[in-house]
Amino acid sequence: MKDQLKYIIVIITVLSSCLAWTQQDPQFTQYMYNTISVNPGYAGSRGHLSILGMYRTQWVGINGAPESQVLAIDGPVGRNVGLGLVIANDQLGPSNETFLDANFSYTIRLTNETKKLSFGLKGGGRLLNVDFSKGSFENPDIAFQTNINSKFLPTIGAGVYYHSEKSYLGLAIPNFFEAEHYDSEELNISTERLHYFLIGGTVFDMSADLKLKPAFFVKWVPGSPVIADVSLNALIKETLSLGLAYRWDDSFSALAGLQVSPRLKIGYAHDFTTTDLRNYNFGTHEIFLRFEFKSEERKFKSPRFY
Repeated sequence: MKDQLKYIIVIITVLSSCLAWTQQDPQFTQYMYNTISVNPGYAGSRGHLSILGMYRTQWVGINGAPESQVLAIDGPVGRNVGLGLVIANDQLGPSNETFLDANFSYTIRLTNETKKLSFGLKGGGRLLNVDFSKGSFENPDIAFQTNINSKFLPTIGAGVYYHSEKSYLGLAIPNFFEAEHYDSEELNISTERLHYFLIGGTVFDMSADLKLKPAFFVKWVPGSPVIADVSLNALIKETLSLGLAYRWDDSFSALAGLQVSPRLKIGYAHDFTTTDLRNYNFGTHEIFLRFEFKSEERKFKSPRFY
């Protein structure tokens, strides 16, 4: 009886956490390295071809907890145009969503060529699969709903992205279409609402060997609470980065990154849940790898911090 009660408490906590979380798109703690997935205006802004792979497993120890992967490729085409491709997968309970988006940006150079304003568009779609036979439910009317197999949902989004050598600020709507997604609270398919993403950060040179970068990421869905992420990263001797992050009413995170070579960077983040769910999981793990095709002519004097 005690084991059954514990199981029920865990399920209720997971569902209530997902509701408060209101995240219908994949979320990542190391958003500052995955900006192309947040704002299409970022495409090509690094000045060379860049490939990013990221993996996240959330609430380790709970069956059906979120698990996400992303592969992003972007680079400049000519002087003012950037292109990018993002492939992502998100699993939550019985649902599995695969995202595929092409990104386009056009950049206007402002004062002294160091400040730029980029306008971005993204288009593509995603495949939604829901297998209601996974898991156990008390109410058979819910458990035996008709499965969804590879339902295609179109995606069109836009963003504006201001950036300079030391700072950036962007606002984006990832999808203008109302579509469908799996709702972990209602255990069925619900209509997805518009998302609004605001992201920003700046870099402070503390000394020749130390840079500090505070950053934020605000997500808002009409009718739901605002979700805010804030972080502070330190770059030591252009090689090692260490940081802390906080997601409002959800978790604290520790971040670490290593610039293995001028072209290769790896990073890891661990989230510590602050809700009641912390009693039933072993935290969240997230890793990324970024490889950049820097030519000798366009090689940066030092690794860029965003």
